[in-house]
Amino acid sequence: MTLKNSDNVDFLEATFRKIFPQDQEFRDKAVQRLEQLTMPHWALGDLMDLAVDLAGITRSLKPPVKRKKVVVMVGDHGVTVEGVSKFPSEVTAQMVYNFVAGGAGINALARQAGADVVVVDMGCATDLSDLAKEGKIISKKIAAGTENIVHGPAMTRTHAVMAVEAGIEVADQLAPDVDVFATGDMGIGNTTPSTAIVATLTGKSVDELTGRGTGLDDKQLAHKKEVLERILQINKPDAQDGMDVLAKVGGYEIAGIAGLVIGAAAQRKPVLVDGFISTAGAMIACTLEPFVKDYIICAHRSMEQGHAAMQKKIGCSPLLDLNLRLGEGTGAALAMNLVEASVAILTEVATFEDAGVTGSPET
Repeated sequence: MTLKNSDNVDFLEATFRKIFPQDQEFRDKAVQRLEQLTMPHWALGDLMDLAVDLAGITRSLKPPVKRKKVVVMVGDHGVTVEGVSKFPSEVTAQMVYNFVAGGAGINALARQAGADVVVVDMGCATDLSDLAKEGKIISKKIAAGTENIVHGPAMTRTHAVMAVEAGIEVADQLAPDVDVFATGDMGIGNTTPSTAIVATLTGKSVDELTGRGTGLDDKQLAHKKEVLERILQINKPDAQDGMDVLAKVGGYEIAGIAGLVIGAAAQRKPVLVDGFISTAGAMIACTLEPFVKDYIICAHRSMEQGHAAMQKKIGCSPLLDLNLRLGEGTGAALAMNLVEASVAILTEVATFEDAGVTGSPET
């Protein structure tokens, strides 16, 4: 992507220059070892593919994966007044307090996976400064929610750049204590901007991509599709310019996720991308800097209708398909178990030679 003069070229370009493809030498070494393990060739399938990716990402045959953090980006959306969600926007802040108290779905699944949950206020409409002062969340608030994208852009381009930068800063801040990042989101109404993003970047129709979000009935779903058609017609986001797409039809938490993915790639850390909203952020990240794709692990395929199109556009296959539709980073937390399993296969399973087992490919 070509950055415009109004963008913070120095910071973004400096970050992009740190991002390189996976290391082919370590990928080759991982394949060589995995092909010698005491099992039929590639018998553990996708887990072995994941092990190769982790070796390439971390430049190691013993990829570090024990220190894990789910980063939940938070933002509100002006478009909720159009009736595109079953929940009011106040629920966004209420759920932040639930995250902090440890009572949400992501808290339970992160605990099970041995991961920490970090909450970042990117653009919540409610003042959360009390939580930030107490050190319970990170505050990177750009604005108190986006504008209503039915009437014009979600945010200025400057604010879009600032929000992506903020996500990168969070990755940089956390990276010394993190082996594996995971993305999470909280923002009532955010399946609508995410659908607008995937429609723009894939060229597929709103009818084909729009899902039920928080559980819309048929009438509400039809209304959501009508709203999305108006959004795209009024804003006309440029599919060749990821920052333009983000500014016109995105969200602050989506921008934060994009920045986190970019920052993780710059730090050479794998990032587990969660569901529909997280993948919208990952799509923006890939549009801004294509090499970030090498650091993305698609955790799962959600029930949201457009998610498969997003993953196909990025070029990654999901590890899980469990009919999830919660967000928050829950699918990414579940997939952390598979990340650790793949490393165990790479590092702990004996080779034919080590175990003295007949059947080595060389015998």
